[in-house]
Amino acid sequence: MNFKDDIVAISSPSGMGAISLIRVSGEKALEKVNPFFKSKNGKSLLNIKSHSMMFGEFMNEDEVIDEVVVSFFDKDKSYTGQLTVEISCHGSTFIQKKILQTLLEKDIRLAKPGEFTMRSFLSGKMDLTQAEAVSDLIYSDSSSMHKIALSQMRGGFQNDLKVLREELLHFVSMIELELDFGEEDVDFANKGELENLIKKVKEKVENLKESFNYGNAIKNGVPVAIAGKPNSGKSSLLNTLLNEQKAIVSDIPGTTRDAIEDVIIIDGIKYRFIDTAGLRKTKDIIESKGIEITKSKISEASVLLYLFDVNDANEEEIINDLKEFTRQDLKIILIRNKVDLENNSKIDLENLLKKSSEFGITEIVEISALEKKSVMGLVKKLSNAFELIETAGSTVVTNLRHYEFLSQALMSLAEVEKGLENNISGDLLSIDLRKAIESIGEITGQITNDEMLGNIFSNFCIGK
Repeated sequence: MNFKDDIVAISSPSGMGAISLIRVSGEKALEKVNPFFKSKNGKSLLNIKSHSMMFGEFMNEDEVIDEVVVSFFDKDKSYTGQLTVEISCHGSTFIQKKILQTLLEKDIRLAKPGEFTMRSFLSGKMDLTQAEAVSDLIYSDSSSMHKIALSQMRGGFQNDLKVLREELLHFVSMIELELDFGEEDVDFANKGELENLIKKVKEKVENLKESFNYGNAIKNGVPVAIAGKPNSGKSSLLNTLLNEQKAIVSDIPGTTRDAIEDVIIIDGIKYRFIDTAGLRKTKDIIESKGIEITKSKISEASVLLYLFDVNDANEEEIINDLKEFTRQDLKIILIRNKVDLENNSKIDLENLLKKSSEFGITEIVEISALEKKSVMGLVKKLSNAFELIETAGSTVVTNLRHYEFLSQALMSLAEVEKGLENNISGDLLSIDLRKAIESIGEITGQITNDEMLGNIFSNFCIGK
């Protein structure tokens, strides 16, 4: 990859606005922007100091394109680690294109997606986890995701991995030093210390890996399936939660044939609510397909809101459904709906709750899905069921790439443990230790390749 050339991109959102920002970075960035800038005080742009601004006109030959403010950041003090010039102009799309076109004619090329951040990584300004966190921060749409991304961008994840990697590297060097002095029967690596270290590192890596379930849910939204018999009030509940008529509601069983999704942010966490087709036996081919989709969505959900009608349900149906859907990683909230209606049910709620306890259910939430005030109590229960950031308290993994390399590191550490139990030779232990070190290094970017970098930064927006 060639990162010695100069690049330019519009770094503000596309379209018209009050102000637009055009960023230029590279070894000759200042030199190439200078011919087009005429300061109001007559000073040359070439004499500008780092982290300062100059006001003037951006010109193409004798034509004034716009009045602009130019900011300059010297190399090693800039985001990219290269000379960087930022031009703040008026947000007219014509002005933006005209300035960009003028600079492109000066042997400056258009930046690729994420290229400014890639240059920052390659110049050592940040590691790969921090670079990826920049993208997560830009696309964060909840306070929880913002919190995680900001922590990772500041090096929280990097610091955890750095300590683990350094400790493993120390022991590898001790083992390999032992091998070099094998004939002299000298011990540099204490087996007991290595066993304790592997146990400690493995526990930390396992915790990081397990946090991915939470992190992925925060990043993409906690999937919440709303399920139950036809006419149990699922669509009414979704509409009340969203405060709009998202799903069609009628007294006709089987009205909802497909899964309907929308997003709500509750206490800083994004939830993806999925209204599903009613659960029942049917010969209707289309409705049957809808029920298949329902079961598929429940299998992918982190939370299941199971509704039953106060006057149209029996214990056996409810328990059978709960048995079918229960999973260790699924939080089930059992909801008795339409409590505003006269109760003609023969269900023994105390007995139902006792039977439901085997599915992790500790209470039956009572609501009227048509009443906002009633539903808000359910929202609080949901929020309590999925408190992630506060309970996690440490690094949360949100990236699938990180998860995969943590899994690989765990496998290598398990091999080291097995090798220690079987008293295998130091050279074989060293191989598995180095595999674990390499896997951790792949996460931070200490070990990487051009193709992987290309894939990672291609998901960034242009101009960052």
